[in-house]
Amino acid sequence: MTDAAQESVRNPRRDWAWTRTDSPVGPLLLAATEQGLVQVGFHADERTVQRSLARLEGLFGTAPRAEIPHLTTAVAELAAYFSGEPTAFTVPLDWSLTSGFYARVLHTLAADVPYGSVVGYQDLADRVGEPGAARAVGAAMGSNPLPVVVPCHRVVASDGGIGGFSGGLETKRVLLALEGVLPAPLF
Repeated sequence: MTDAAQESVRNPRRDWAWTRTDSPVGPLLLAATEQGLVQVGFHADERTVQRSLARLEGLFGTAPRAEIPHLTTAVAELAAYFSGEPTAFTVPLDWSLTSGFYARVLHTLAADVPYGSVVGYQDLADRVGEPGAARAVGAAMGSNPLPVVVPCHRVVASDGGIGGFSGGLETKRVLLALEGVLPAPLF
């Protein structure tokens, strides 16, 4: 059982809501609880949304509500980000879908790697006090439930490559170009 699933067993019912919003990297699925934004999902087509909603219903033990205010904040902040405004997200985050080492890595990433900068997998491992864990940092990036807001796209390979990305490499390139780290695509 995953840590998130174990948490849902301990706290079986939580209010939550969701929305889908358009972005330059395709539709995003956003989900929030009363604590904060809990998930950002890429490629939010109908099938992906239905699969994600079923998973979240299982984790939170209830059907979604119509609205949670954190969604409005998240949509507005993502719109500002995608319009090119350098921003630090202020929407509260619900970290309940991650724990342990992965949570430590994601918290460090969110706190220490600002807009327009990048960090290597090894450097991030060093920052969390686990110098031999560069590959585990990569796994943490792949499991990030809050991409863009918790900027896993800013983690790159030490050899100069952009590394992997759960939203796809083209999405990572677009996000890094938006932040001025890479040149904008010609077409």
